[in-house]
Amino acid sequence: MKETVKTGRRSLRRMWPTIDLAERLESTTTMDRPIQIVARAVRGIVRPGRVRDLLHGVPTGNPVHPPLTTVSLGCWLATAVLDLSSVDRRAARTVLATGIAGSVPAIAAGLTDWSSLHREQQRVGFVHAIANLGATSLYTASLLLRLSGREQAGRALAFAGLGAAGLGGYLGGHLSYRLAAGANHAESVTHLMPLGWHNLCDLKDLPDGRPVARRLGYIDLFVLRTGEDVTVLADGCSHLAGPLHQGRLTSEDGQVCVVCPWHGSTFRLSDGAVVHGPATAPQPAFQTRVRRDGLIQVRPAQPA
Repeated sequence: MKETVKTGRRSLRRMWPTIDLAERLESTTTMDRPIQIVARAVRGIVRPGRVRDLLHGVPTGNPVHPPLTTVSLGCWLATAVLDLSSVDRRAARTVLATGIAGSVPAIAAGLTDWSSLHREQQRVGFVHAIANLGATSLYTASLLLRLSGREQAGRALAFAGLGAAGLGGYLGGHLSYRLAAGANHAESVTHLMPLGWHNLCDLKDLPDGRPVARRLGYIDLFVLRTGEDVTVLADGCSHLAGPLHQGRLTSEDGQVCVVCPWHGSTFRLSDGAVVHGPATAPQPAFQTRVRRDGLIQVRPAQPA
């Protein structure tokens, strides 16, 4: 059976070599050193704060890199259509320049997201970034050639740029849909727990002021007791499922928050809202009550 599965995968890779490329990138270690250097540099330049949160997409509740790249890719595809139809050189240049301008914030957002990913994701993302940077460079050179009157050479570079952008787009899709970079890793929690109250543990079994992990069925929960009050969130960070109970507590604008130990995402304990990225999706929160016998009960928080 195992041999049959391996043979089937080899056959599939021969049919679709891009699958083999993406999977090989996940496991290769040759790029780890430059990846580490570049990721550290990006985190050093884009420090935690409002700019970094904006580039992650915290204010919108979704990563901003994908929609930003759509603008540039759309413009560059339109450039190819205009070049093939030879309708209007000026229109092609305008659309091409718009795509180049749109790539600047897309690159900034993409690098910011990439710097806070797992190593396997970063390996694929590194080549994705190189392909997209190559595409941007080719399109920039194409625009300069067109402006200098070398229209044919400019068109040739634009089509080369479209090929590089296509490769970058494929790897970006693999990164998002196969490796779940940018996805909400806590989404399933709200669907796994039935409605109603569920017994969790006794109040006396919880340390005071120190978060711990408790399991309810097959769901891991972050539990913090403060005197007689108990706060419960999903334990797996919505960014990349880091264990929140191992994070540190902090205060933001007078609200108690927890900082994920893996990549620094910060969530408000009262409702699980994202305070700082790289997470953009809120952490599932739970309502709690303590019975007279000291048993803590929880249920999924009701939408506001």
